[in-house]
Amino acid sequence: MNRRRVFLLAVPGALAGCMKGQTRRLNVMNWGDYIGSTTIRDFEREFQVKVRYGTYENNEELFGKVMGGNSGWDVVFPTQNRVAPMRQLGLLAPLEHRRLPGLANLFARFQKPLWDPSLEWCVPYMWTTSGIAYNSRLYHAGAPESWKDLWDERARGKLTMLDDVDDVFGAALAKLGYAYNSANPEHLRRAQQEIITQKRLVRAYISTEARDQMVAGDVLVAQTFATTAQLAIDGNADVVYRHPKDAFAVYCDCGVILRESKRTELAHEFLNYTLRPDVSAKIAQTIRTATPNEKAFASLAASEQANATLYPASEVLDRAEWPLPLPPEIVRLRDRLWTEVKAG
Repeated sequence: MNRRRVFLLAVPGALAGCMKGQTRRLNVMNWGDYIGSTTIRDFEREFQVKVRYGTYENNEELFGKVMGGNSGWDVVFPTQNRVAPMRQLGLLAPLEHRRLPGLANLFARFQKPLWDPSLEWCVPYMWTTSGIAYNSRLYHAGAPESWKDLWDERARGKLTMLDDVDDVFGAALAKLGYAYNSANPEHLRRAQQEIITQKRLVRAYISTEARDQMVAGDVLVAQTFATTAQLAIDGNADVVYRHPKDAFAVYCDCGVILRESKRTELAHEFLNYTLRPDVSAKIAQTIRTATPNEKAFASLAASEQANATLYPASEVLDRAEWPLPLPPEIVRLRDRLWTEVKAG
């Protein structure tokens, strides 16, 4: 992952990639392993375009790449709570709905999401939750039901937590009975103490790497995303994923067009392409995550629609929280507290 290619500066007058005799070009950067196996190739063939496709591992890396406003990328996929900060920093181009008829394919709740009610800036791409995966055969502490179960002494050395400040603090906050996305400084300081107490039990703070360790049986319980858990389940039938009885997070990664892009028409075509039911369904099936596309969901096999790891029941989702942007001073405080935990 994190493969990089040197960006070749276009000759004057060719930035739009549409000069006669030249292939149109589009630069897309997405999360690692987060696209269908033929999505890019099929788009290139149909639209007679060449796509430069890059990847990143987390939102912070994405920010670092595009912050200067001269990154060379056209379309990227931040998580929903990064959309507003990117807009406020002037990094995003507004969307033209006339170029995105596929928006009508989305579930109603994704057509008017909390973070962008008019979908003025982003197109929902894929969604997932954070929860607890465990090995039902080898983990002898019992089925974890709440975040507090990840503080069980019997998990020592066999537990991983996400390498993600949102979710580690979220779990500690929920354990204490606070909102998963609390912006109260005192709540965050208490959560830090919980995380410090837990740290001696934690094998590692990792994200996608937990999949292979759970398949191998080296990790028996993990805070993880539903997508990672499903991939582990596919490799080891003993792995089970649970949404805790307390609050947990639900995330949606969204396609956006960078304001710096000189290819906005083609960028809209790409985003609308990902909204096609067959395309969205194939991506979700390939990467083992949930599609926000109602027509794509309707095309899935009944067994996939009933997959409670990827598509939890409505009463389960009622406990979920959409993490939204925190005030800058709270972000700085939480990041400092997290750095202290990892450095301690």
